[in-house]
Amino acid sequence: MTSSSPASPRIIRIAAALLIGPDGRTLLVRKRGTEAFMQPGGKIEAHEQPACALARELDEELGLVIDPAHAIYLGQFSAPAANEPGFIVQAELFQLTIDSDVSPAAEIEEVCWIDPATDGDVTLAPLTRDLILPFYRASLTAIA
Repeated sequence: MTSSSPASPRIIRIAAALLIGPDGRTLLVRKRGTEAFMQPGGKIEAHEQPACALARELDEELGLVIDPAHAIYLGQFSAPAANEPGFIVQAELFQLTIDSDVSPAAEIEEVCWIDPATDGDVTLAPLTRDLILPFYRASLTAIA
């Protein structure tokens, strides 16, 4: 029997990084064939802890090797997926300060550093635009 009621949104579990450079800017990535920039990261495999998934994804996508123990857990954030209609992305968000060069690899086509107080004049994924950047801006205000 098929239900005529709308299906509940499907969840994509990811680990994402709020990468902060020495100048305070944050790194965003854009996947090949898409428009929206977002935090780097990716899907958490069934056997992985979120910080380990993040380390694997950062290495695959940016050539960035991190120690998962240095990733500061910021919480779980959910928003409509930028590139998968009908899906909700549920991100385990970590903050890392980096001082090394990154270069796009795997499915990443472009990287950009933006001032987190702005939208960087680029199209942002809903999770980045509506939750992560406002959260980070609020944390900066709380410290100041």
